[in-house]
Amino acid sequence: MRRFLDGLYRLSGVLAGLFIVAITLVILVQIVSRWMGFIVPSTDDLSGFFLAASSFLGLAYTLKKGGHIRVNLVIQRLSTTQRHGQELMVLAIGASLATLMSWHLGYMVYESWLFDDVSVGYLPIPLWIPQSSMFIGMLIFNIALVDELIRVGRGNKPCYQEHEDKFNLEEV
Repeated sequence: MRRFLDGLYRLSGVLAGLFIVAITLVILVQIVSRWMGFIVPSTDDLSGFFLAASSFLGLAYTLKKGGHIRVNLVIQRLSTTQRHGQELMVLAIGASLATLMSWHLGYMVYESWLFDDVSVGYLPIPLWIPQSSMFIGMLIFNIALVDELIRVGRGNKPCYQEHEDKFNLEEV
């Protein structure tokens, strides 16, 4: 199961990176087409959709690699037991909020599909398609938060803390 989850987080991170590359390519096509005297329609829409996909799909990978910004002013002053309790509380709240967000994003995708919503640009793209990447990214992030909650509940350090500790050791 561990191998599957790590692979899922890695795949999500790779997809997020590919969407960043897609944004770059779309913008490059727009620049070159303007030099040639024509405009490619809906490049702004596509870039926006790709940005949303990249942002949401990158959440879980970034969490597992310790890349989210954390303010340690309070938790660095806590004892090990207090810090463990604080990590459990924060992960439980985060997993709860991610579950709520996943539910609402899933419902948004369903409604867009049900009502045949399309984008307002030149290309009428069914909105459930770009919204699905947001839902999938949030769902994987939700899984990662629950994974971390279980990990910390078993008495281990969270993955992001291990990466933070490793980074702090390398600085010295």
